[in-house]
Order: sequence, then C-alpha cells, then structure tokens
Amino acid sequence: MTTPEPNLLPAWQALQAHHAGVAPLHLRDLFADDQQRFNRFSLEACGLFLDYSKNRITGETMGLLADLARQSQVEAWRDRMYAGDMVNGSERRAALHVALRRPAGSPFPAPGLDVMPEVEAARRRMRDISESLRRGEWLGHSGKAITSVVHIGIGGSHLGPEMASLALGSAAASVPSLHFVSSVDAANLTGALDGLHGETTLFIVASKSFSTAETMANAASARSWLLERGAVPAEAVARHFLAITANVAAAGDFGIPEANVLPLWDWVGGRFSLCSAVGLPVAIAAGMDVFDELLAGAHEMDAHFLDAPLLENMPVVLALMGIWYRNFFAAASRAVLPYDYALRGLPAYLQQLEMESAGKHVGRDGEALDFATCPVVWGASGDDGQHSFFQLLHQGSELVPCDFLVSARGASGLAQHDDALLANGLAQAEALMKGRDADETRAHLESKGLDQAALQSLLPHCTFAGNQPSNTLLYDCLTPRRLGALIALYEHRLFVQSVCWGVNAFDQWGVELGKELARSILRSLGDGTSGNHDGSTAGLLARARRLKSNC
Repeated sequence: MTTPEPNLLPAWQALQAHHAGVAPLHLRDLFADDQQRFNRFSLEACGLFLDYSKNRITGETMGLLADLARQSQVEAWRDRMYAGDMVNGSERRAALHVALRRPAGSPFPAPGLDVMPEVEAARRRMRDISESLRRGEWLGHSGKAITSVVHIGIGGSHLGPEMASLALGSAAASVPSLHFVSSVDAANLTGALDGLHGETTLFIVASKSFSTAETMANAASARSWLLERGAVPAEAVARHFLAITANVAAAGDFGIPEANVLPLWDWVGGRFSLCSAVGLPVAIAAGMDVFDELLAGAHEMDAHFLDAPLLENMPVVLALMGIWYRNFFAAASRAVLPYDYALRGLPAYLQQLEMESAGKHVGRDGEALDFATCPVVWGASGDDGQHSFFQLLHQGSELVPCDFLVSARGASGLAQHDDALLANGLAQAEALMKGRDADETRAHLESKGLDQAALQSLLPHCTFAGNQPSNTLLYDCLTPRRLGALIALYEHRLFVQSVCWGVNAFDQWGVELGKELARSILRSLGDGTSGNHDGSTAGLLARARRLKSNC
C-alpha cells in the first residue's frame, strides 16, 4: 500500500493554510464564544473520558485533521494490522499485539494466522507459575518457598511490566517480593539483590533474542551470585530461573530448560509486549485474575479503535492533536502528567513506546522525510512536576502540549488526599489554558495592598499568557481494566501518528549503531588497544583506562 508524501496531501496543505487563521486565537476566547465547546470536543470510551476542548482547534480544524487521517489511509492501515498483514515492512513481519488480549476461545480473524492457541497456552502457563509463586508452592533447590522474584530485562521487556506492577501495586501480595533490574550498571543488580537469599530467589530473564547485552550481563551475574553467594549447586540453578524469549535454544545454552521458558513471538515488538508473557511480573505481583482484567480493558479499547468513526475514536483524536501541534505549531515536545501516583512509571513507558516507534527520519519507503516526526515525550507525576518543571509550562518560551491523566478517586481511601490531587490536576490544566492577563494580574496585585511601584515591578513576572493546550483523561479510579484501556489507547495513538507520518512504527534500527560501537569499545578495554575510533572517543578511552587504574 502506497500513499503520497504526507506533506503533499491536500489535507496537509489545507491545514497549513488553516493554521494561519487559528494560531492567533486564544483559548479563553474560544470558550467564551462557544458555550458548548466542552461537549463538542469531548468523548468517552472504555471507562475513560477525554476532554480535548482545551486545544487550539475549531470544528474546521477537526474536519481537516479527519481528512488528513482518511487521505493517509489510517483506516486501511488499521485494518491491515488487525488482519495480520505485514505492516512491519523493514523486518517483513506482522504486528499482532492486539491478539494478545483477545478473549479465550475467539480465533484471530486473520486467514491462516490463528495465533490464539499459542497465546492462550502462554496465559495458562502464566497462571500456573504466578499462582504457584503466590501460594508459596514454587520451591527452590533446598525445598524452601520462593519469596523474592527478580525480573531482568531492558527496554520493552522492562518498562512495561515495571510500570504496570507499580500501577497495580495496591493489589500486590507481600510475598513474593518483586524487584526489577535493567541497567548494566552493577549498582542496579547489587541493589536488587541486597538482603535476598539465593535459595529463596527466582530470576526471570526477559529478552526476545536472549542476546541483549545488558540483560545477558545481568543474567550471568545473577547466576554467579546464586552459585557463589546463594549456595545453590550448579545442577539446581535451573530451579531458580525462568526465561521469556523467542530463542529457546539460547535459553537452554544458558542453563534454563525449555520447561521454564515462556514464549515471545516475532509478531510482537518489545515495546508492545506487556500483554504477553512479558507481563508475568504483573501476574505475580497482583494475581493472574488482575492481569486478565488488564487484558480485557486493552481488548475493549482495541474494539473501540477498530469500530468507532474517526472523530469519535479516542486514539485517533489524540493522534490528530499530536500531529496538529508537532507539524503545524512546531511543538518539539509533549508532556505526560499523571495526577495518579500509581501511574508514575507511565511517562518513561510512553517515552519508549512513542520515541522508539516514531523517532524516524525516513518513511516506510526508505526516502528521507522533510517534515518533523515524533516529538520528545517527557513528564512525571503531576503534583511532583508542579514543583519542578511546571514553571516552564506556564511561563516558558516553548509550546508544550500536555496530557493530564486524572483519577476521580484514588485507591488510598483518604478522601482529603484524593480531592487535593483531583483539584490540582484540573487547576493546572485550567491555568495553562486561561492564563492571567495584565489587567487581571494588576487587580490581583492591588488586592494584596501593593503600592504602585512594587505593582509595576511585579506585573510582568506575575502575568501568564495562557493558551497552552492540553488533553485531560479522566477516569473513576485506576482499576486493572482502566490501565489496560490506557495502554491500548496510547499504542493505537502512536500507530495512527506513524501512519500519518508515513513511518514504520514497529522497527527500531536506530538503536543498533550504538550497540555495535559499544562492543568495539569493550574489546578495546579488554585488549588495551585504541581501536578504530574518532579522536574524542579514543582520548576518552585512554583517560578512562588511567582513571580505572587509580581506583
């Protein structure tokens, strides 16, 4: 399937002309002129309510953005993905993460590509393993129950399960305890192992290829720890390791028998793999029933994305907002601000999902693009962010569209805290939109009894331009089903943007060069040579050798 260059499409050209008329408008005036704006620019799906009325858009804007989606063939590409077509062209693969959350007993509707028997078999094994661990029935080599699980992975094999385990932590059992290791920095592994005992510790090694350098270095050190400090005999190491991988043979070479290997498939990319066996830590922490609820929420959003008309389709609308700001307002970044402490891991998870998927400068055809693609995605827990980077959002020189994720009710049962968090989330979105002009600021300062000299001095510092756009996702409380819907929402949002930009969302060749050079530098560190490096790298390598010798 081929489409014209995105920026040559008639809708793109129309949006460029339209932007000139919309850019000077202020959001507060748009609200004043349209009492139904909130109702017109909001929608609900899968237990999530999206208010996108605080965006610098009009009805005409949305019509043109919908035209762009149609001319980019978003619906056709969506249908191809759901049908199991080879949408990952550079790796000649399908992208069937939507199959991971289909209900048991429902065949995948792709002719000759029914992956559901394998998916359901993996879920049954996840249930057996997680329930065995949670009931204290998984025994280590000495006959003692496993009380600690250490998950070793990186990237998509780490960020998703860690984020979801944190998010559903209120449902987590105290035993076994769960620890995550991703960095090759030994401090990560040694910190996780501190206080653990080898005979009661189980390691999960998650790597699709079972060759990821950081993961395999940590796995090898974990095995050494078991042998040397955990007092586990070599023949019993297999009782303390599980693998989640597509490379069963490599796991066997490491010492993990096939009986302890859960599958990954080439049709699931790492950053789309949370709903596969990669989510095993979530099942261990919160129970497989909770994980099944997460899958149900994701499947509900999958169905909404497949069936809803474009401008009633939550992933599509969010994607179009992102394109509007990135390509027509030149916004270089986007902030994700969860006013829900359980979602504190979400910004980092979305960084990888979006930036590794759409951070591309060439299209699906390999030709260079002459327009911007993925912005920088960043953020933090909203109330923490208020006291660190919100100054830039309110009075900085950059346009930074924001996503506010707000829970109406927290899991703590402390109503005063829940109300304070809710109030802050809604207030920040309102403040970014409205701002405070010079007349309002003058009245505010006069109410404080300031004399005219002090007032004039403070006036420019206390004025807020406003007109900063945002989306607000509001939900009742963060249940497993709501989390699953959020995960699928952002996956599909990313996919729609990638289609409109004409890039392949499912490969990540950009991570390879650094890995190759790291292997070369590691060889140079080992053999004492300078290697074939540039002057800066060679100089740093020599300096590092000297510093190592001084430690």
